Amino acid sequence: MECTNVLGELGAVGYISINSTCRNKNAGAATLAVISDTDHGQILTAYINSTEPMASITPPMTEETTPSVAKYSCRGPNPVTQEILKPDIIAPGTFIVAAVSKEMEGSDGRLYDVQSGTSMATPMVAGVVGLLKLLHPEWSPAMIKSAIMTTASTIDNMNQPLKDYDGKPASPFAMGAGIIQPNNAADPGLVYDLTVKDYLEFLCSQTNFTETQLASVYEKPFTCPKSYNLLNFNYPAITVPKLSDQVTLSRIVTNVGTPGLYKVNVTEPEGISVTVKPDSLLFKEVGEKQTFELTLKAKEFGGPKNYVFGRIVWKDGVHTVSSPLVVKGA
Repeated sequence: MECTNVLGELGAVGYISINSTCRNKNAGAATLAVISDTDHGQILTAYINSTEPMASITPPMTEETTPSVAKYSCRGPNPVTQEILKPDIIAPGTFIVAAVSKEMEGSDGRLYDVQSGTSMATPMVAGVVGLLKLLHPEWSPAMIKSAIMTTASTIDNMNQPLKDYDGKPASPFAMGAGIIQPNNAADPGLVYDLTVKDYLEFLCSQTNFTETQLASVYEKPFTCPKSYNLLNFNYPAITVPKLSDQVTLSRIVTNVGTPGLYKVNVTEPEGISVTVKPDSLLFKEVGEKQTFELTLKAKEFGGPKNYVFGRIVWKDGVHTVSSPLVVKGA
């Protein structure tokens, strides 16, 4: 059978392809259905020829759990800096309709194709970042990242915890803070911001990083602090990789929403007790900053042998500001 563009040339807006390899050749006409089974194709053809055929299109329905983390998705923990949770976030990356080059091998002249991979999820996040910067041009990159992470969802379409590719619950090492929710990220309520000083102190904390090397990336004079606790890095996730007994760390949140009273709710990691002080934060204006402290204590000396997971959530009745809590014993 010779493939032609006859349907598009005749002005057809859609067609049903029966056992045909030509469905991508009919430029200008959308494929409404593909029937690869010859018997079913013959039944449909007989119906069309015997009467005035009628068809309807209904919204797709799924009984599958979605979304879930793909097997190819990048995994934690962070191999370089264990105190920084990776991944940060997950986004749709499987069977994504994407623009392709006509010159791409096997494209058959198509302008679009269905692709899968982290290279599909990444532009999703980049697009959300661009939209957030348009909505909030005064936000720093750290504020945008915080908004995306703290408003992410960890629940699937069945109102159950997100699952990994093997059907088991996804941990923060698989999903980060969760799956991106662009609309929620536009109004996160509170954000965890970072300054240039924070980044410089982070670099100072890295092994064998000298002030001479620091001068190559920062032109102004900067002296590394004599002591710096990376656990206090103002990140939207909290990771303590070497807890032997007890540790207290701090975070600073900035109000980017309406004035309100936020109260904390903690899901404790197994074997860890968590205390937050203060347990409520009252914000009176936009841009106001407040500090809180978390004390994590192992219920048994030495702490858990494997990583355990929890969450810290601030709520004001309108906003939900959620952060993963990741802990491992020393």
